[in-house]
Amino acid sequence: MTEGLNPRTHMLLEAPIAPTLLRLAAPNVLVMLAQAGVGLIETYFVGKLGTDALAGMALVFPVVMLMQMTSAGAMGGGIASAIARALGARRRDDADALVLHSLVIAAVFSLIFTVGVVGGGRWLYTRMGGTGGALDAALVYSNWVFAGAFLVWLFNTLSAVIRGTGNMAVPAYVTVLGAVVLVPLSPLLIFGWGPVPGLGIAGGAIALMAYYLIGSMVLAAYLWSPRSLLQPSFTHIRFRWVLFKDILRVGLVGTVSTVATNLAIGVTTALVGGFGTAAIAGYGTASRLEYLLVPLVFGLGAPLVAMVGTCMGAGQRERALRATWIGAGMAFVMTQAIGLWAAAFPHSWLRLFNSDPAMLESGALYLRTVGPVYGFFGLGLALYFSSQGAGRLLWPVVGNIVRLAVAVTGGWLALRWGGGLAAVFAAQAGALVLYGAVNAWAIAGGAWFGRVGWPRSTAGLLRRMPQA
Repeated sequence: MTEGLNPRTHMLLEAPIAPTLLRLAAPNVLVMLAQAGVGLIETYFVGKLGTDALAGMALVFPVVMLMQMTSAGAMGGGIASAIARALGARRRDDADALVLHSLVIAAVFSLIFTVGVVGGGRWLYTRMGGTGGALDAALVYSNWVFAGAFLVWLFNTLSAVIRGTGNMAVPAYVTVLGAVVLVPLSPLLIFGWGPVPGLGIAGGAIALMAYYLIGSMVLAAYLWSPRSLLQPSFTHIRFRWVLFKDILRVGLVGTVSTVATNLAIGVTTALVGGFGTAAIAGYGTASRLEYLLVPLVFGLGAPLVAMVGTCMGAGQRERALRATWIGAGMAFVMTQAIGLWAAAFPHSWLRLFNSDPAMLESGALYLRTVGPVYGFFGLGLALYFSSQGAGRLLWPVVGNIVRLAVAVTGGWLALRWGGGLAAVFAAQAGALVLYGAVNAWAIAGGAWFGRVGWPRSTAGLLRRMPQA
């Protein structure tokens, strides 16, 4: 029964799945493209400072993306899932209370990132192969970004709260408008103009933090306005462990998966570091395209979290499964097309940032080797987001750990046996294939409903799921 539900929740439970996903994904893909564009804009201008600056950003990038993916994808997915399930089950007071619980979680995790990275940055980037000018640039950029970690967490948390209600448009508008402002602000602070002094790579970081500050203020103003579906209040605050648990049981497990993803790229950066600064810059620039796939799939993934979570909360499990496979198919097609393009025309991407021949050579080798299997990454990632909505993340985490093990072990063995960069990148390609395959096998085999056993019919799966 869906009588009495607000129109947005009713749409998630009743409207045709594919058109609804596309309708919700359109603004969300726009927001994710804009957010990814923020990083690309910054990289473009920093690349004008030279190869050392570009390599410095490549060293910091996996750590920045770890924070981004943890706050927006892992913990953000836990927040959106908890709110969607509460609304689907008509627990309106719990949905309102989850907003303040989410902000507490954001504050704690942002402090962990600030203390850990600002305090241990030199140790970390040295272990990743950073030396000389590249290491100096990495430390300057990293210290500015992670000193403002709370702004990143606040922005992504407020966005996740709003997306949990099924509203993808407001975060999209805020992010796109913020990106428009960042386009002139980033080069202004990096290179200077008139009375404004050039701050170099630090200017890019400061511009980025300004983007998150202004965006957070706009999102908060919307959330506390009469137009918001949720009505959080600081009056008579009463924190409850059960609500923290509802977020963390999805968010923490998702964080393990996110750490595994970024650790795989971080360790690969360290392996590539043995081939020199230009190789780090080439791999870092090429792998940015892989990171660009994350926000693109997240464009579909956020509606999947909301739809699957709302359907599971309302007891519509068959609809949740149908939405999952439709969304996963869309993600596979989209990311595979991008990967094939990158493999065919790698220099079209790489020359956007730098034209150093050694950088272009290593970056092109990576894209030609890994690009043709990007579809499996998109497939696995879409199934991960659906599993967030269902509150069942064990197997997506297993899939990411398998990816990490194959990428790291395979890359290390490749170097040990004299395989060179080509063999290191081949290990990354194999790891992505396994990631998508493990996630698809597990969900097809009933991972949301108990012990995995494949193949299973949808009807059989639904019979195994205890009723709420």
